[in-house]
Amino acid sequence: MDRFHELNAFIAVVEAGGFSPAARRTGESQSAISKAIGALEKRLGAVLFNRSTRSVTLTDQGQRYYERIKPLLDDMNEADSELATSTVNVPGLIRIAAASTFGRLHVLPLIPELLSLNPGLQVDLVLSDAMRDMVEDRIDLAIRLGPVNDPDAIVRRVASTPLVCVGSRRYFEQHGIPKTPAELVDHNCLLYGGLMESVNWPFVGPEGRFSVTVRGNLSSNSVETIRAGVLAGVGIGLFAKVSLADELRHPDVITVLDEFIGDARDISLIWPKRRYVPARVRRVTDYFVAALPKRIDMSG
Repeated sequence: MDRFHELNAFIAVVEAGGFSPAARRTGESQSAISKAIGALEKRLGAVLFNRSTRSVTLTDQGQRYYERIKPLLDDMNEADSELATSTVNVPGLIRIAAASTFGRLHVLPLIPELLSLNPGLQVDLVLSDAMRDMVEDRIDLAIRLGPVNDPDAIVRRVASTPLVCVGSRRYFEQHGIPKTPAELVDHNCLLYGGLMESVNWPFVGPEGRFSVTVRGNLSSNSVETIRAGVLAGVGIGLFAKVSLADELRHPDVITVLDEFIGDARDISLIWPKRRYVPARVRRVTDYFVAALPKRIDMSG
């Protein structure tokens, strides 16, 4: 049996979650898929799947084999695709990861134009504030707001956004407006990151950079939660400006301590480091390199 047919059947079973779904996905019969997997296991001398009447899962050997063989097949398929496809069209699936709030406000609005410009392209947009493992989660392109400390990544900075310290008019009417960063110790500061009793917020003054330790009664690993808390009058938040969008134009939202804020956050496009970057990933990256800075400028 053709070795590449065996490998493609193997990948299909893994990603479709079973022999029947893999048959539907590939257009082959279930018996053909089963035969290919049997031949592959015989050739390798290893059992790749745990089979039951209800599920098909990878064995430990199967998982290791998948992790090694999947990138190789992707590279081969992409090499074939680059030669067979015109420079106008780059079909296929691309998985893009972005932080939830930033992705909703600035990435999602760009997706319709991206798809219109690239017929045949499929986008799986993963919005999460958690820092995802690009290889493990099969992320082709990540769009990150903030520092990137990943030695196994290729990083392309495309824009930056300043930090802003904000609260609602309702909160400041009750608690007063801080005139200096030091006064934040007397305020309820909402903390992004989750499970934190305190955090240091960065500022700059006549003598240079310094930080203030702030506390509050609400912390979260979700920017959306901190935004909602600020808008509801719970406390003060420190944000990347792009995460607030229209809120900064709202009459009930007030920025404070502007003269003490000098930090900014980079907006970067990240690829997992690998020998070959698919044409569709390069095309989508080029699109965001051009489109994201314009989007950020428009948001103020």
